[in-house]
Amino acid sequence: MNIHFWGVRGSIPTPLTPAQVQAKISAAIQRMTKEDAESDESKKKFIASLPKWIYGTVGGNSPCVEISAGNDTKLIFDAGTGIRCMGKLGVPQKDFHYNMFFSHFHWDHIQGLPFFDQAYNPNAVIDIYSPFENMEEFLRDQMIPPYFPVTFDSLTKNINFHLIKPEDTVEIDGLKIRCVEMSHPGKSFSYRVEERGEDRRTKSFVYATDVELTERDFEHSPSHSSVFENADILVLDSQYTVEEAFRKEHWGHSSFCYAIDFAATWNIGEIYLFHHEPMYDDRKLESILESAQWYADYATSAQVKVHLAIEGLDIKL
Repeated sequence: MNIHFWGVRGSIPTPLTPAQVQAKISAAIQRMTKEDAESDESKKKFIASLPKWIYGTVGGNSPCVEISAGNDTKLIFDAGTGIRCMGKLGVPQKDFHYNMFFSHFHWDHIQGLPFFDQAYNPNAVIDIYSPFENMEEFLRDQMIPPYFPVTFDSLTKNINFHLIKPEDTVEIDGLKIRCVEMSHPGKSFSYRVEERGEDRRTKSFVYATDVELTERDFEHSPSHSSVFENADILVLDSQYTVEEAFRKEHWGHSSFCYAIDFAATWNIGEIYLFHHEPMYDDRKLESILESAQWYADYATSAQVKVHLAIEGLDIKL
């Protein structure tokens, strides 16, 4: 199973501003010595030594995560603006068959679908899964005049909608997918994907965006256990600091500290902080990662590896 992040930003797409680019250049120049500029090799070493927040970027596209399974099956979780990049830069399916799962239908999770090139391919087949009964209506409505120049009917005619329930297990080419309802304005659903590898070991990945963690999420209920317990990798909404989580109660998002506690509670060894706050630049997000890693190492008894979800990142599972 390969997991690829096409969009990791929350709430609204957030491109780098000119001021942020200039700040990166300025910070790099301040670190540079005469020796660093002596040759092409020394320049490359200098660039490679720069902190990640200077050398790269977390990315500004809204949520879209792609899973490619060993049997050439492709799952797509949410269709934020990251799915446009997937259509432009990703490897198309040989049979043009895509399976899309939606956590919910807030705009930042659907607004990329009208820009997904493969959706206009008449040979493409798109199976859309969601616990929301009105999923087709929601996707159609963002493409009606005057909001968009072409309608939903301009897309491939091979779009199929599948209503799923939290107690269901969806099976697609050997993959098992389950979901559970989470706390978020208007509801949101987290998904678990399981694949049995060639070594006969079952590997599991959980996608949990737009989640405001509450006490019930730490209780070992059957519904939560079936999705979260003992997962190998968890991608979890960690948009806020603790102070912001208190101040923005009922906004539908979590802090990185709660996210780590949640991973420890459910015996999940690796977590990727996701759905990044649009007001945070790369330097701020890097500082949050450092704080989160410190918290995981020293404030919890469990061994949880903490990473930032970064646009373009691949995870092999």
